[in-house]
Amino acid sequence: MDVPELIRRKCFLRGLSPRTISTYTFVVTKFLRIYHKAPFEVTKNDIEKHCLILLERNSPGNTLNVHLNALKFFYEEVLGRTLTVNIRYIKTPQRLPEFLTQEETKCFLEYITNKKHLLMITLMYSAGLRVSELLNLKVKDLQLDQNYGWVRSGKRNKDRIFVIAKSVRDYLTEWTHDLLSEDYIFSNNRKRMSTQTVRMVIKKALKQSNIKKNVHPHTLRHSFATHLLENGYAVTDVQPLLGHSKIETTLIYTHMAKPKLLNIISPLDNLNKTKLDNIPNAP
Repeated sequence: MDVPELIRRKCFLRGLSPRTISTYTFVVTKFLRIYHKAPFEVTKNDIEKHCLILLERNSPGNTLNVHLNALKFFYEEVLGRTLTVNIRYIKTPQRLPEFLTQEETKCFLEYITNKKHLLMITLMYSAGLRVSELLNLKVKDLQLDQNYGWVRSGKRNKDRIFVIAKSVRDYLTEWTHDLLSEDYIFSNNRKRMSTQTVRMVIKKALKQSNIKKNVHPHTLRHSFATHLLENGYAVTDVQPLLGHSKIETTLIYTHMAKPKLLNIISPLDNLNKTKLDNIPNAP
């Protein structure tokens, strides 16, 4: 039985991402290798034992959930077996992602001196693009005369529109002038640029700007969303630009935006007068 191929085919039919396919394949093949069993010989007790071992090793909750999802997908979706595992999914804590303030973003960008690198990072921030979406952009995906572009086959294999800042448009027009329609916008010798290059550019600029935050490519996307909310846009305006299928995913950025810039006024400030001034100072 070619387990990786079976997983790949079923994932492809379900429209799952290459990353999910790779993860599910890794988890299932490793599981079968550890227990030295053919797929149809595995019982639910084997899976429960495997998950309990992960718990005893203090594996993170999201790791356990990934293993459960992968094994359930393989046995229920690929092999068509009913699998009832008496282990609950663990709720992983929702941590607010790191982001740059608007002032930090401006400072950070000033330390990128290479023209191509600056355009690349500026576009990624200004449009809220994932690094893979940025590097997969082709000239034909841009509608520069109308200030927008298209992410093709993004996360969950969906297309979505993104805004092109007017301050970036002229530079993009100049940059893509001699490129063909099918060319990647950012490439090395006509080949797609690597994510490692983007990380190195960010790391270098971060060090030079002396910003003490853990910044990576996705941080710029978090910053984009937060800054839009700070500038007064509604969550429903931001959601489609990020490509979120659920509004709850976008709502996390409301916790990161500065309340005063969201025009949130405390009800106390709407009262004509408070009694605080009449309260004597503590002895």
